[in-house]
Amino acid sequence: MNIHEYQGKAILKEFGAPISAGVPAFTAEEAVAAAKTLPGPVYVVKSQIHAGGRGKGKFKELPDNAKGGVRIAKSIEEVGAFAREMLQNTLVTAQTGPFGKQVNRLYIEDGSDIDKEFYLSMLVDRVTSRVSFVVSTEGGMDIEAVAHDTPEKIISFSVDPATGVMPHHGRTVAKALGLTGDLAKQAKQLTLQLYAAFVAKDMAMLEINPLVVTKGGELRCLDAKINFDSNALYRHADVVKLRDLTEEDEKEIEASKYDLNYIALEGEIGCMVNGAGLAMATMDIIKLYGATPANFLDVGGGATKDKVAAAFKIITSDPNVKGILVNIFGGIMRCDVIAEGVVSAVREVGLKVPLVVRLEGTNVELGKKIIAESKLNVVSADDLDDAAQKIVRAVRKEAA
Repeated sequence: MNIHEYQGKAILKEFGAPISAGVPAFTAEEAVAAAKTLPGPVYVVKSQIHAGGRGKGKFKELPDNAKGGVRIAKSIEEVGAFAREMLQNTLVTAQTGPFGKQVNRLYIEDGSDIDKEFYLSMLVDRVTSRVSFVVSTEGGMDIEAVAHDTPEKIISFSVDPATGVMPHHGRTVAKALGLTGDLAKQAKQLTLQLYAAFVAKDMAMLEINPLVVTKGGELRCLDAKINFDSNALYRHADVVKLRDLTEEDEKEIEASKYDLNYIALEGEIGCMVNGAGLAMATMDIIKLYGATPANFLDVGGGATKDKVAAAFKIITSDPNVKGILVNIFGGIMRCDVIAEGVVSAVREVGLKVPLVVRLEGTNVELGKKIIAESKLNVVSADDLDDAAQKIVRAVRKEAA
């Protein structure tokens, strides 16, 4: 689960991390009122969306020469003008895709007199099963570009969970950023604070880009991008309250109600599969035969008829879906349950696009019988390769 920058900074502040004064705003009037509570005379007006690259982004409704989603205002009047331009308009960044995201809230922050910019992030390293730090002197830039062009400027290390973060970890951060004296002490303290927040809140990723040194000699978190481990949210009611449903795909929200693993994509073939690995293989083979998957959907091993029906309805609610491939290898998941769910959903919502079903495993013959006796316009497939070819051909035929 993602949250907004201002929400992330509020969490970091609880753990003592240094952040600039700031106030969220939902209207231009609130933005002006927020600016009046800050020291000034320089303010930063920040669009709040769940995507990076806001500063370099462009608003669809504004001229190409308009500034991006993060702007420096030199007066309270300018704060109001920027707020009116940003709110309710669509910001397109490198991470939003071409459709962009509508800006519904802003963060009005006190300006910082920046001397240096750094990059710092934390994540769960699946290779080591530890929390890892990634730091670089190249703050304010896309870390992917830094990794590609100058990988030697990125330093990473992991923390042993048996000991937790130690003073030498802070020294490593300070050395990687070239900080000495009081700034090195601040870096050590910040390392402790960020690790404490990361572990306590069950974060999956924490990115501060940029982490800055002000001309006054203070280390400060100028941005905060946080993602939480969804499997641990039951322990954090306070974090769940921060969820902004307007930033999420409606289909993904609906899928979460049924505990379905669903991610919307931009293709034309909807997929319903059991098992993450099989789902990935299904998406790959669709690409192999020249089409593009419209979603990742793993119904899980213990899906019920109602759960399968809900999954099918979610797939068909996507207007981009021109065909559907159901690929089930029944182990714990029984093929007859899948078949009953598909038949039930098709009868309720109708079937307007080609549907190919490949069943294998537990109760496979019963599953095939249920589909055959339903008299639905469903194409059966013998294996995954056969299924992928059939759905791609069917979609192309419909498009012709």
